[in-house]
Amino acid sequence: MKAGIVGLPNVGKSTLFNCLSNAKAQSANFPFCTIEPNLGVVNVPDRRLEILEELVNPQKVMPATVEIVDIAGLVRGASKGEGLGNQFLGNIRECHAIIHVLRCFDNDNITHVDNSIDPIRDKETIDIELQLKDLDTVEVRLEKVKRAARTGNKEAQKEEAVLTKFKEALEVGVSARAVEVNEDEAELMKGFQLLTAKPILYVCNVDEASAKDGNAYVDRVKEAVKEESAEVLVLAVATESDIAELEDYEEKQIFLEDLGLEEPGASRLIRAAYKLLNLQTYFTAGEKEVRAWTIHIGNTAPQAAGVIHTDFEKGFIRAEVISFEDYESFGSEAKVKEAGKMRVEGKDYIVKDGDVMHFRFNV
Repeated sequence: MKAGIVGLPNVGKSTLFNCLSNAKAQSANFPFCTIEPNLGVVNVPDRRLEILEELVNPQKVMPATVEIVDIAGLVRGASKGEGLGNQFLGNIRECHAIIHVLRCFDNDNITHVDNSIDPIRDKETIDIELQLKDLDTVEVRLEKVKRAARTGNKEAQKEEAVLTKFKEALEVGVSARAVEVNEDEAELMKGFQLLTAKPILYVCNVDEASAKDGNAYVDRVKEAVKEESAEVLVLAVATESDIAELEDYEEKQIFLEDLGLEEPGASRLIRAAYKLLNLQTYFTAGEKEVRAWTIHIGNTAPQAAGVIHTDFEKGFIRAEVISFEDYESFGSEAKVKEAGKMRVEGKDYIVKDGDVMHFRFNV
């Protein structure tokens, strides 16, 4: 599951990517600095993992991870192949969620492709290009489906109705994610691979002084996206880059305190991207290893077991489950068992975020 960082050239995408990942994307003050998408596998910050480490004292600790892609900057006309349009749009299609970076700071030393700062205009530029590409996708598919629908094919008629609904929305500048659909329509929608159907997170890139409370640009963005059910994060990306380069933990904390922040904004962003991808974490805890495992929200116990090994899912018998809160409260697996707080769950159990699990299986 990948989240792609998108935005106009020079809004801070690659600098943000560098903060999030050990893989260093080139970053410079000119458009198209990132020509090929850069992929980073980023650890998901999770205080619960640290607590389990303290309680279990394992030989090794493995955090959950999420993949972040830094995608080349887009320009007007991308939907028709302008600039790096085809490549840009193709890279977004391969991602499962979008992190849209908007420039919300003034700095005469950093050029803007439109020579002025207006995050709403910038947002609309990318929205329009993605909508135009989706409209093209829908129209091409609609032509094929209409022929089958005219022969009386019921499935084709259903698909035609759904495609028409999206066509009408896209034509008036409404993204696919904002179109109300029922369960059947949502299932059909998955096959369309629409760019504007992907969940989105807006990152307002601000100056250092605005890192805690935002600014007028941020207020405008929040107002503009309030109908989208999208989260808005405020990050001083250049400052985050400086923090990321500090090796001493105490120095980082002093820097954050000076800004009035409790933790790096990059940590908040990684967790938000994880949530955006509809992911959650369960843990396994033993002397050899304490590990966070990534699963989709709604996964069953056998599906969660299958993340460790397919044999665990095939031969699943039961799961022994401790809530993280009980593990922390009692201090060890043995004490949880003594208190009767360990549960035995079967194949239909829906795993909860933070469950500490042990699987019994037979192959």
